Amino acid sequence: MSYTLEQFAADCHNALAANPGPAGIEKVRSCVEKALKDEKLVATYLPADAEKERTVLYEDPELKFCICAHVYKGPKDGFPHDHGPTWAIYGQAVGETEMTDWKIVKPVSGDQPALVEQTRSYALKPGDAHYYPVGAVHAPLRNGPTRLIRVEGQNCDHITRTPIKAA
Repeated sequence: MSYTLEQFAADCHNALAANPGPAGIEKVRSCVEKALKDEKLVATYLPADAEKERTVLYEDPELKFCICAHVYKGPKDGFPHDHGPTWAIYGQAVGETEMTDWKIVKPVSGDQPALVEQTRSYALKPGDAHYYPVGAVHAPLRNGPTRLIRVEGQNCDHITRTPIKAA
């Protein structure tokens, strides 16, 4: 039996309603891993020929988290960023993302962005789901076509992120 988007969203909702903290978010990360294993869900919501790179598949009306599909048809280099006041879970479905974590070495000051230094790099491979807590600075690098599921604690289309620059 396929894991449907409706079941996925309900499982995430129930996990966060029961515990909006790290334990609930860890359950959501497990739900992302389950979704990544479902070939039908991936094929339906992360098609290789998607028209947009980012599509919000579900936004919870009560808890405000959202489930997004990200489809990149070729290489794409991301910049160091955080998710402002929220957390995110990246779930790699197809392809590979080289993720780099950064630490803030100088916080935002007036109109000057925060300065960051690289701390580590690692690969997200199909089936991997990684949690980025509030304030975690990271940058994705995709050397070819990739598809992923991203769950955000709140829709990142409507938030202000920390201005960041590599030191």
